[in-house]
Amino acid sequence: PPASQNNEQGSTLRDLLTTTAGKLRLGSTDAGIAFAPVYSTGTASGKSGRTMPNILDDIIASVVENKIPPNRAPKMNVKSEIKEEPKDDKKSIQDDCSKRYSDIQYSWICDKHVLWLRDHKNTNNWKLFKECWKQARPVLVSGMHKKMNFSLWKAESISLDFGNQQADILNCKDSIISNTNVKEFWDGFEDVSKRQKVKNGETALLKLKDWPSGEDFKAMMPARYEDLLKSLPLPEYCSPEGKLNLASHLPGFFVRPDLGPRLCSAYGVAATKDHDIGTTNLHIEVSDVVNILVYVGIAKGNGVLSKSGVLKKLEEEDLDDLLRKRLKDSSELPGALWHIYAGKDADKIREFLQKIAKEQGLEVLPEHDPIRDQSWYVNKKLRQRLFEEYGVKTCTVIQFLGDAIILPAGALHQV
Repeated sequence: PPASQNNEQGSTLRDLLTTTAGKLRLGSTDAGIAFAPVYSTGTASGKSGRTMPNILDDIIASVVENKIPPNRAPKMNVKSEIKEEPKDDKKSIQDDCSKRYSDIQYSWICDKHVLWLRDHKNTNNWKLFKECWKQARPVLVSGMHKKMNFSLWKAESISLDFGNQQADILNCKDSIISNTNVKEFWDGFEDVSKRQKVKNGETALLKLKDWPSGEDFKAMMPARYEDLLKSLPLPEYCSPEGKLNLASHLPGFFVRPDLGPRLCSAYGVAATKDHDIGTTNLHIEVSDVVNILVYVGIAKGNGVLSKSGVLKKLEEEDLDDLLRKRLKDSSELPGALWHIYAGKDADKIREFLQKIAKEQGLEVLPEHDPIRDQSWYVNKKLRQRLFEEYGVKTCTVIQFLGDAIILPAGALHQV
């Protein structure tokens, strides 16, 4: 073709690449890309770290979604796009949702940071969820236990079926892991007198560490696996077959994180003297995660807080008014206390924890990361300091029986 045509085509391709790259850089949810762009960390892709097929994927997505004519690509004004972003995302999403989703039962909790979907049966929930998920906000869906076979998840039932299995049991206070028979753990789940004692005679706070997990879960507990899958909230996103579950549609050559499911079982702190420890220290998951509270055991024995004592402890937390109201509802059974932080606050939290470690005379090694190492449970006093000194506010959520907490990848949390 004539040279002039070559120049025009080259210019169009350049514009198209600029358009796509610019929108990816901005992280715009309206980039017009039908699927997540794929990035390669391999060295074969040169300085940019991106392979040619990746770039072509972006071009094709941009052409298809934005219906760009093959002979001309629109130029994008990056500055004007930035200006068009709403100043108050929180306010705009709530105003918009109240008009568009009047048929969905929902509330905003934790200073409007967490979406609470109150009717798990509503088939339109995913539409509102999508609006919230674009902004990487946690979501709470209540009532999932009503869809489940409750008898399968009782501690007694699991102990009866799998008590002879061996698993790693973590002592949450001193982080010592021992491999033992899981019957020992389950026997003490609701009977404090059967729990392990530590050297000073105190009752141990134990956690059955991710047992079973992934393919082991499916093979070992097929009935429970099926019961869990049919009871997942927002199946469009959470189900392995969900049409909006990106992980389910990735090509086979991707190295995937462990997507579970995994069973996380732990004693509550109600029977321990030290209420400043957790069963899951502050950490980050590498993938989006949904956590459903399928069973809450009521511990009995010496030293255990009464139900009113547990409620009193929870009321001392910095709670949303709606969560306080749920605590007073006798039909609701609280089982876990979560503290959640946005991923954007990770560096501030890391710096804060390193400062606290130095104050406590602990050695802070450059290769150690307090979040990655999961070495901290941030107690109430430290949470207050984190807010006062770094401006990082804690999002406190009580998880009741049947609640599903859905967290975006990168969100920090402890339980």
